[in-house]
Amino acid sequence: MALKCGIVGLPNVGKSTLFNCLSNAKAQSANFPFCTIEPNVGVITVPDERLEKLESLVKPERVVPTTIEIVDIAGLVKGASKGEGLGNKFLANIRETDAIIHVLRCFDDGNVVHVDGSVNPVRDKEIIDIELQLKDLETVEKKYDGIKRKVQTGDKTAVKEGELLQRLITALESGKSARTVEVNEDEKILLKSYQLITAKPVLYLCNVDEASVVSGNAYVEKVREAVKDEHAEVLVIGAQIEADIAELETYEERQEFLHDLGLEEAGVNKLIRAAYKLLNLQTYFTAGVKEVRAWTIKTGMTAPQAAGVIHTDFEKGFIRAEVIKYNDFVTLGSETACKDAGKLGVEGKEYVVEDGDVMHFRFNV
Repeated sequence: MALKCGIVGLPNVGKSTLFNCLSNAKAQSANFPFCTIEPNVGVITVPDERLEKLESLVKPERVVPTTIEIVDIAGLVKGASKGEGLGNKFLANIRETDAIIHVLRCFDDGNVVHVDGSVNPVRDKEIIDIELQLKDLETVEKKYDGIKRKVQTGDKTAVKEGELLQRLITALESGKSARTVEVNEDEKILLKSYQLITAKPVLYLCNVDEASVVSGNAYVEKVREAVKDEHAEVLVIGAQIEADIAELETYEERQEFLHDLGLEEAGVNKLIRAAYKLLNLQTYFTAGVKEVRAWTIKTGMTAPQAAGVIHTDFEKGFIRAEVIKYNDFVTLGSETACKDAGKLGVEGKEYVVEDGDVMHFRFNV
């Protein structure tokens, strides 16, 4: 289950710097490769110390971390919703993402010109919001026009959908994002099918200078105040600092650099964890001499569903799951030791997978 996040923001807010340093992130001591799918799409590994610990215990032939895909939505300017700049191409790209990372410039620097002449992250946020809302409004109005005749004839299904579309139109016209509209379970499915940009969960990333990277600044506080009703997380990151970290070759060098700045870990790590939380994701592991691997699943998935992430046949022919809790595996040191201590559980189809479970599936196709 690949996680895909789109980075949005006005020009010169640090978006490309962040994308480039994410693309080159050496978050783990093991240096897994980065690949570029397209010029504006990067795939990075998800940092997880648990994976490294399992590797040290099992000593497998290879280690496969889970990944996150980052899409750099460049060229988003005023008028993007009408195709200005590269608006259409990148708005199409962002529809394919699961979440939005909205980068806001929260630093002063006379050498970096702001597209609107002054630093004001709240204004910048509103500019981007309006462009995305206008594009969604266009989509929703087209949808409503397509079912209007059925609504008028009293078609029950169309009437229900029409009610949802009207609520979305009202919200978007009043400058509110689609994610603010309350929906029931049936409407959630419909809403997802529209692929609205402003229905996606958002994480605000305040790009600050080195002096503000530990505790933020006045710009960050203004952002927090502006988004307090959105139930969105606000992260503080120095994109240039992250770029400097990405240039360092060894894990030790990176840790020393962070320590000197008063930081416990790279902002990249915090960003990925926040994205996981945003999308309600968690990780389970498979661990054997051939391979130790991390798998991403939605929180609340059952054992068969988790097995299906590996291969659909695993889900179809699921018999049982053998489960060891991560802490038990690490404490006792091996699968065999866990079995001997009675710490290997045999679970059926109803078992809800927990974050960090070390799992082995039995199936028959």
